[in-house]
This record gives sequence, C-alpha cells and structure tokens, in this order.
Amino acid sequence: MLDKILMYMQYPFVRYALIVGVLIALCSSLLGVTLVLKRFSFIGDGLSHVAFGAMAIAAVLNLTNKMIIILPVTIICAVLLLRTGQNTRIKGDAAIAMISVGALAFGYLLMNIFSTSSNLTGDVCSTLFGSTSILTLTGGEVWLCVVLSVAVVVVFILFYNKIFAVTFDEDFSRAVGTKAEAYNLLIAVVIAVIIVLAMNLVGSLLISALVIFPALSAMRLFCSFRMVTFFSAILSVICAFSGMMISILAGTPVGSTIVAVDVLAFAVCYVAGLFFGGSPA
Repeated sequence: MLDKILMYMQYPFVRYALIVGVLIALCSSLLGVTLVLKRFSFIGDGLSHVAFGAMAIAAVLNLTNKMIIILPVTIICAVLLLRTGQNTRIKGDAAIAMISVGALAFGYLLMNIFSTSSNLTGDVCSTLFGSTSILTLTGGEVWLCVVLSVAVVVVFILFYNKIFAVTFDEDFSRAVGTKAEAYNLLIAVVIAVIIVLAMNLVGSLLISALVIFPALSAMRLFCSFRMVTFFSAILSVICAFSGMMISILAGTPVGSTIVAVDVLAFAVCYVAGLFFGGSPA
C-alpha cells in the first residue's frame, strides 16, 4: 500500500488535490466552532444550495470564470442570513430553510431549461455530492484556493478575540463597544468564501458535515473555545487527508469518503468524551 501511495504522489493532480483538500478542511473547521455555538450549524447547507443556484446561473450565461457570480451571491446571502435576528419577522432557521430550498429548486430548474449537456443528471449529482473535479484542478485554481485559504486563516487569527466575544455574548460585546455588526459581517464573508471553496471537495449537500463534525467532535473532549478550535482544526485536516487517500486508493467518491471519516471520528470522540468529559454542547 505504501508503494501505491508513493506512486500516486508522483502525479501533480494528486498533490494538488491533497493541498486544496487540507486547506479547505482547515478553513472549514475554524469557523465551524463559531457557527455551532451561534446556533447556525445549518447555514453551511443553506449557503451551499445558494452557491449551487449561482453556479446554475453562471452555467446558463456560459461564463468561463463562475466565481464572478458564485462568490458575490453567496456572500450576500450569508450576510442576510447572519443578520437575521430576533427582531425580524422571519427567524434564522426559517430564513435558512427558505433560501436553501428556493436556491436549490431555482438552480435545478435553470439547468433543466437551459442546459445543453447530454448528461444533466450526472452533472447535477456531481455538483451536489462532489465529483472527481478535485482531482482535475489546474495550477491556477490551486493558487486561488491557497490565497483565499491563507486569507481566511489570517483573518481568523487577527480577529480571534473579537470573533470569540461575538460568538459567546453578542449583547455584552456591543455594551463594551465592540462593533458586533461589523464582525458578524466579517464572519459571513469568511463563511461564504469557505462554502464556495468546499463545493469542489465534498459537493453542495455535504458541506455542512465538513463544517460541523470536527467542531462537534472537539466539543466532546474540550471545554475552552481555544482548545476546541485548535483540536477541531487538527481533526478536520487529518480526516480530510485520510478521506482523500482512501478515496484515491479505493476508488470511492471523494466527498462522501471524507464525510464518512468525519462521522467515524465523531463517534470515536463521542465515546472518548464519555470517559474524559467535555462540553455538553
């Protein structure tokens, strides 16, 4: 098996896929803890469906660079969802469900009406559940992912204390002078970038697992925000790398394999948490 792994590592597309996969997993885990604690765990699923709808529009317009539409639309919807508060008529969970289902249906309808592909079902399935696109990345796409991932990590480190404050007690943060709305906006933009990056890795329907499972696993073992975030990042990277290697060696779907490894890791952490304790979340 080691010889087989070394053989695959000689191919540039395999190295590209591993680099991108690890970076996306790292970024997803950092904001996953914040989303779980703010009770917005399902936002990843909603935004992934928004990204799917935006991708359908970009495909209908025959755009070479689909990011021109996908990223701005996803960011706008992320801002709208995270700004949904108790003083609005449409609550947060209802807003996520409404945007999620609407974008998914709208995107699929556009693809059916305007698509020129001979394998529409296959294209939709690949977009929703992930495909081999992660193994066909170009050098330019890899560099784009590296730049965006580094930007996400740098932003998280620089504004760690503010994100921590807004995550745990937004009202108190406002009371002491923290610009909570500005940092919520920052969180929304970062989440949207992560969602768009992760679509190539696990597909639209599985992105939530990439964001949520590492955070929930870490919460079973640790109580502090810092340790949960740190362990979540390490676990997410390990699961993503392991899942991609298993997928390459066994020929299984990349996205589903990574999520399966995440689920297995959560089960292990859950059992370990029964003995060592952790957050009740």
